[in-house]
Amino acid sequence: MGAVILPDLGTEILIPVCAVIGIAFALFQWLLVSKVKLSAVRDASPNAAGKNGYNDYLIEEEEGINDHNVVAKCAEIQNAISEGATSFLFTEYKYVGIFMVAFAVLIFLFLGSVEGFSTSHQPCTYDKTKLCKPALATAIFSTISFLLGGVTSLISGFLGMKIATYANARTTLEARKGVGKAFITAFRSGAVMGFLLAANGLLVLYIAINLFKIYYGEDWGGLFEAITGYGLGGSSMALFGRVGGGIYTKAADVGADLVGKVERNIPEDDPRNPAVIADNVGDNVGDIAGMGSDLFGSYAESSCAALVVASISSFGLNHEFTAMLYPLIVSSVGILVCLITTLFATDFFEIKAVKEIEPALKKQLVISTVLMTVGVAVVSFIALPTSFTIFNFGVQKDVKSWQLFLCVAVGLWAGLIIGFVTEYYTSNAYSPVQDVADSCRTGAATNVIFGLALGYKSVIIPIFAIAISIFVSFTFAAMYGIAVAALGMLSTIATGLAIDAYGPISDNAGGIAEMAGMSHRIRERTDALDAAGNTTAAIGKGFAIGSAALVSLALFGAFVSRASITTVDVLTPKVFIGLIVGAMLPYWFSAMTMKSVGSAALKMVEEVRRQFNTIPGLMEGTAKPDYATCVKISTDASIKEMIPPGALVMLTPLIVGILFGVETLSGVLAGSLVSGVQIAISASNTGGAWDNAKKYIEAGASEHARTLGPKGSDCHKAAVIGDTIGDPLKDTSGPSLNILIKLMAVESLVFAPFFATHGGLLFKIF
Repeated sequence: MGAVILPDLGTEILIPVCAVIGIAFALFQWLLVSKVKLSAVRDASPNAAGKNGYNDYLIEEEEGINDHNVVAKCAEIQNAISEGATSFLFTEYKYVGIFMVAFAVLIFLFLGSVEGFSTSHQPCTYDKTKLCKPALATAIFSTISFLLGGVTSLISGFLGMKIATYANARTTLEARKGVGKAFITAFRSGAVMGFLLAANGLLVLYIAINLFKIYYGEDWGGLFEAITGYGLGGSSMALFGRVGGGIYTKAADVGADLVGKVERNIPEDDPRNPAVIADNVGDNVGDIAGMGSDLFGSYAESSCAALVVASISSFGLNHEFTAMLYPLIVSSVGILVCLITTLFATDFFEIKAVKEIEPALKKQLVISTVLMTVGVAVVSFIALPTSFTIFNFGVQKDVKSWQLFLCVAVGLWAGLIIGFVTEYYTSNAYSPVQDVADSCRTGAATNVIFGLALGYKSVIIPIFAIAISIFVSFTFAAMYGIAVAALGMLSTIATGLAIDAYGPISDNAGGIAEMAGMSHRIRERTDALDAAGNTTAAIGKGFAIGSAALVSLALFGAFVSRASITTVDVLTPKVFIGLIVGAMLPYWFSAMTMKSVGSAALKMVEEVRRQFNTIPGLMEGTAKPDYATCVKISTDASIKEMIPPGALVMLTPLIVGILFGVETLSGVLAGSLVSGVQIAISASNTGGAWDNAKKYIEAGASEHARTLGPKGSDCHKAAVIGDTIGDPLKDTSGPSLNILIKLMAVESLVFAPFFATHGGLLFKIF
C-alpha cells in the first residue's frame, strides 16, 4: 500500500492553520476596505496620487458639486440598504429557524427508529462480523451535524450580506478617484466573503469530525455517516436563502424596471422610483447571502460525500487519518492558492482602464486553476498512499494516488471550461449577446426568441465537460473519484465567491451613485464594473451548477451504497416511474418560483404606479417616494412564497422513500439530476445574456451598439423587456435548481438507513 509522507500530526496542524489563515486574510481585506471613509475628509498623504492610473482628485470638485453633501447622501443610502437587508434576513431566519428545529426533530425520530431507539451496539452496515455504534447514536450525531451545517450556512450568508452593504457606498466614493480604485474596493469586499465562507466551512467541519471521533473511536463508518447531516443542514438553509432572496430581489427589480424605465422613461436606480431601495436591498439578500449559502452547501456536501465513501474504503478500514481527510487537505491548500491569486488582482497588477476589468477577473480563474493543479499534485503525493482501495458498490477497487490526483484535476479544469463557456454566452464582448441585442431592432418578441435559443445552446459544452469529468473520475476511482472531482471544482471557492460577490457590490455602487446625484462619469465607471460583474455572476452560477451535478452524483452513489442497492435497473417499473417523475420535479419547482416572482412583481408594479399617480411632485423630484412600502411588499411576498418550493424539495425524498422505497427514490434522484442541470444552465445563461444585451445597448461603446440605442429608444425598451423576463430565470429559478438536485440527494443519504429498513410501504401492502 505504501506509507503516507504527511504524518497525522501534520494533518492536524495543516487544516486548522489554513482555515485560520483564511479568516485572518479576510479580516485584513476588510480592514483595507474600512480605510475608505464615509465622510468628506480628504486624503492628504503624499502617496495619494498616481495609483491605479488616476490622480486622487475628485470629479465632483472639478464639476463644482458639493463634496460633503455627496458623501453624506451616499452614507444615508448605504444605511437604508443595510437596514433593509438586515431586517429581511432576520425575518427570513426566524421562519427558517423554526423549520430547522422541526426538521432536526424529524431526523432524530426517523434515524432513531431504525433499530427501535435501541442503545445496544449493532452489526456494522458493510461488515456484519464487527459491531458498530447504535443507530440511536447516528440519530443524535446526525441531528447535531445538521444543526451545525444549518447555522454555519446562515452565518455565511449573513456575513456576506454585511460586508457587501458595508462596501457598496465605499466603492461608489472610490469611483470618483478612478475605476481602478473602485475595482479594488469591490473586489476586496468580495474576497472577505469568499475567504470567510471557505475557512469557516472547513474549520467547523474539521472540529465536528474531531469531536465526534471522541465518541465513535474506531467506528469511522458510523462517524462519517453522522457527518453527512452537516451537508444537509448547509443545503436546506441555502434553499430557503436562494428562493426567498431570489423572489425578493426580482420582485423589486421587475417592478422598478417595468414602471420606471419602460413606462416613465426614467434612468435605472433613479431616486424618484419607489422600488429603488428594495431593488438594491435585493441584490444583497439574493445574489450575496443566497449565493454564499449555496456554495457553502456544495462545499459541505462534496466533502461529506467523499468522506462517507472513504470511510468504507481502505482509508477508513485501516484508520489512515491523513488519507481519510484528503478532501479537507485539498480544501485547505485551496485557501492558500486563492490567497495568492487574490493578490494578483489587488496588489501585483493595477487596473488603469475600463477594458482591463473583465480580463483581470478572468485571470483570477486561470491563475487559481493553474496554481491549484500544482497544489493538488503535491497534496496527492504527500497525503495519499501510493496505492489503496476504494469502495465500489460492494467491491473494493484498486486505485493509485496519481489517479486520484487526475480525478481532482479533471473537476478543477472542467470548472474552468464551464466558466469560460458561460462567459462566452453571457458577456457582451462576444457575438452571442451582440446577436441578442441586434434582435431587439424588431421588438421584444425576437429578443425573447434569440435569448431562449442562446440559453439552450449554451448547455452543450458544459454538459460534455461534466460528462467527461464523470467518466474519467469514475473510471479511476469510482464514486469517490466523482466526489473529489466536485471538490476540485470547488477547491478555488474563495476566489469564485470573491468574483461572484464583486458583481452585486458594483451593481449597488452604481445605484448609490445615481441616487446620490453624482456625475454621469462616475455612473459610467460603476456601470463598467457592473457589466463585468454580471458576467462573473453568470460564471459563478456556472460553477455552482457544474459542481452541483458532480456533488449530487457522488451523493447518489453514497446513497445507493448505504441503502444496499447493488444495481439501479432503469428497465424495472419501480425505477422507471421514479426516473420520469424525478425529471419532472425541476419543471414543477421552476414553475413555482417563476410564478412567485410574477405575482410579487405584480403587486410591486401596482404600488409603484400608485405612488407615481398619487404623490404630487414625485416625477419632478420635489417629493420623496415611500420606499418602505415597496420593501415591505418584497419582504412579505418572499417569506410567504419561499415555503411551497422549499416544501416540494424537502418532502419529495421523504414521501417517495417511505411510500415507494429506495429503488424508486434512486430513480427520482437520477431523473431530477439529469433534467435539473440542463434547465439550470439554460435559465441562468438566458437571463445573463438578456441583461448584458440591455447593458450593451445602454453603454453604446461600439458603432453597432450606438445604432441600437440610445436609452429610451424602442430597441432599448425591447431589451429591457427581455432583461425583465430573464430576471427570475437567472436569479431565482436557475440558481435554486442546483440546490434542488443536491439537497434531494443528501437528504436521501441521511435518511437511507430509515428508508432501507422501513421504506416502500405501498409495495409491501400490495
